[in-house]
Amino acid sequence: MSVQEFRGKTAIVTGAASGIGFGIARALAKAGMNLVLADIQPDKIEPARAAIEALGVPAIGVVVDVSDADSVAAAGRAAVERFGKLHVAVNNAGVAMHGTKLVDLGLDEWRWVVGVNVMGAIHGIRSFVPLIQRHGEGGHVVNTASISGFFVREGANQGAYSMSKYAVVALSEALEQELAGSGIGVSVLCPGATNTGLFGSAALRPERFGGPYSREAQEKRTLAAGLPPEVVGRRVVQGMRDGAFYIVTDGSEREAVRARHRRIEAAFDAAG
Repeated sequence: MSVQEFRGKTAIVTGAASGIGFGIARALAKAGMNLVLADIQPDKIEPARAAIEALGVPAIGVVVDVSDADSVAAAGRAAVERFGKLHVAVNNAGVAMHGTKLVDLGLDEWRWVVGVNVMGAIHGIRSFVPLIQRHGEGGHVVNTASISGFFVREGANQGAYSMSKYAVVALSEALEQELAGSGIGVSVLCPGATNTGLFGSAALRPERFGGPYSREAQEKRTLAAGLPPEVVGRRVVQGMRDGAFYIVTDGSEREAVRARHRRIEAAFDAAG
């Protein structure tokens, strides 16, 4: 999408009240888009909405639980009711699940991480893509995965999180294939460390974030090493303009990704 194609059109961003979602919303607002800020935290939505409108574009806030299909569908309807059309959908909302081995996770925890990280993206695709298709003007879908959607970090005990982000990458690859030639672009955002409140979700599962994966330790790490969400947001908008599929913000994990690919290649070589 070009600068001209952004201006005056409408985007919805889930998980938009803080972190990467708010960074993307700011970048889209600066490109001239109307914004629908969807988030599960009602106390944070109004300040975020006011901050976006201060950039000179109209914005509305809606309370959304992305793990609930009806809630996501209602957000899409709110976007169309307010702005007439939807052009960009950013399925960004996500939660962390680090520090606990797979066999120690309860089913409720599996349902939580899959419900938000995987089903949230699925619900967004099901609800928002038909709205973009309806007007025939084209648009773009961005799904937020993670650099952990390319490899599993050894010793981190974040298999459930990585699994959910692998799924988002696969969903995005399939969606790109299905929408090829339709005028609707697809990107998958795979950020590395970012200064966000992602690990604030640890407050919902405090017993699962001990030792080096405590909420406090993770927030300290990301504040020290991570990119500001505003930078990630700008890279997302630039990636959309460039028609990029994979949007990666951090090159520090390059060797880990290559190691995984070498292992896959070796398996094919062994198969002849």
